[in-house]
Amino acid sequence: MSILNVARMGNPVLREKARPVERAELLTPVIQKLIDDMIQTMVEYQGIGLAGPQVHEQRRIFVAGVEDGEDPMPLIVVVNPVLTLLGSPTVEDWEGCLSIPDLRGRVPRVPEVELRALDRYGEPMQRTAHGLAARVIQHETDHLNGVLFLDRMQSFDSLTHLNEFSRFWNTEKD
Repeated sequence: MSILNVARMGNPVLREKARPVERAELLTPVIQKLIDDMIQTMVEYQGIGLAGPQVHEQRRIFVAGVEDGEDPMPLIVVVNPVLTLLGSPTVEDWEGCLSIPDLRGRVPRVPEVELRALDRYGEPMQRTAHGLAARVIQHETDHLNGVLFLDRMQSFDSLTHLNEFSRFWNTEKD
């Protein structure tokens, strides 16, 4: 396994829509290694999600895992996701991104999603996610569509450097 190079904001690869992955392609050793490398890269950089375009792969694949929050999600591999947004109103909460290191901002997202996709072996998967898990799924699916969390922010008033987030914002209770 390898640690992959993570594209940073400004790299055009992050603004392109990723292409679907055919089941036959998904099952190849090359794509299975890519998935393993994506997991290792996410863990190395202490992320909770990583999408294909972030590692210069224009494929509709992401990996994610959330250990805490109201709906913990064990590590999953998601291929060709289709989301149904559930719940309202939207909830604004903090997000960061491995492709936009050291910045945080408040992003509105729906509190619940239904995810339909393929797993890493090409088998259909379906789950409903809430809270942080739902937020991560929306964030990573955005990457597959060339959208960054900054694009979703309604105001940049909360946009902050990570050091300042720790000093001034992390005590916020809402």
